[in-house]
Amino acid sequence: MLTKKQHELLTFINRRLSATGIAPSFDEMKDALNLRSKSGIHRLISGLEERGFIRRLPHRARALEVVKLPEESAASTATERGRFSPTVIRGDFSAALPGTPVAADIEAVDLPLYGRIAAGTPIEALRDQSNTVAVPGSLIGRGEHYALEVAGDSMIDAGILDGDTVIIQRCDTAENGAIVVALVEGVEVTLKRLRSRGGSIALEPANKAYETRIFGPDQVKVQGRLVGLLRRY
Repeated sequence: MLTKKQHELLTFINRRLSATGIAPSFDEMKDALNLRSKSGIHRLISGLEERGFIRRLPHRARALEVVKLPEESAASTATERGRFSPTVIRGDFSAALPGTPVAADIEAVDLPLYGRIAAGTPIEALRDQSNTVAVPGSLIGRGEHYALEVAGDSMIDAGILDGDTVIIQRCDTAENGAIVVALVEGVEVTLKRLRSRGGSIALEPANKAYETRIFGPDQVKVQGRLVGLLRRY
């Protein structure tokens, strides 16, 4: 069974081959599927090839051949191209329910990896736009997201370890008790649990070895909310 994005890409490639005899470029595929990077197209192509729906032709640039199609596309393709009798594979590609995150259909998304964020003593925020990290689409909801690498152990009781990569949804407000990226006094950034206490903001660690830090409301700016975590073993 194909994913919805695999089905969309297969249909797009087949239509382009039928119309021009030339496979679309990876940039054209990316734009057609509204993906953020070509790495997502590479993964979709590999998945279609592994399942036997397409074949890459050797020694030819942009050379793809559609070997077979799902049932709903097979009849029209056989009429248009008349080159083969496709093997039928059933699949359910019904539209997503309202409110379903768009990125959930994407096998992976490349997010900017801005740098290391302290989960202990705050460090200066990094903004290196050249590095990215591939993140499962199921971790991404609506809105803008980015990734940060955790340095330190102050959030270990929340399951966040040194070296983990955290997925952050960009926002400037968060509910009380959320784990956030907080910019402190305009120069330092840290990953902590946010607590509002009267007119003050508390940045609370998840490790008894560290103390909760209290700031005035103008000293802390929320830059994002934790929505996911990646870990390598």
